[in-house]
Amino acid sequence: MLPLVALLVVAVGGLCLGLGRLGGDAVAAARARTAADAAALAGAAEDEDSAREVAEANGAELVDFLREGPEVQVEVRIGDAQARARATRGGVPGPQPAQP
Repeated sequence: MLPLVALLVVAVGGLCLGLGRLGGDAVAAARARTAADAAALAGAAEDEDSAREVAEANGAELVDFLREGPEVQVEVRIGDAQARARATRGGVPGPQPAQP
């Protein structure tokens, strides 16, 4: 009976460690997405230096910055988690509604 209890304790402990690791990865991915969103907005409003500053303020590293006209795309990294985001200066790009 005692070996069965010991095996159960080890199995539950391993499961808890695995779930903790999975939760940590999910938090890192969410933080990277948030940092990417903020950096893209800063980059669209200002410049690459502003995007880098905002990314670092969110604990991320700006990996890539691309500006095409009013549109900016950034990629950031926090640990192993990476995220991309896009922002446009002055609103959402795309077709304009027809004027009556």
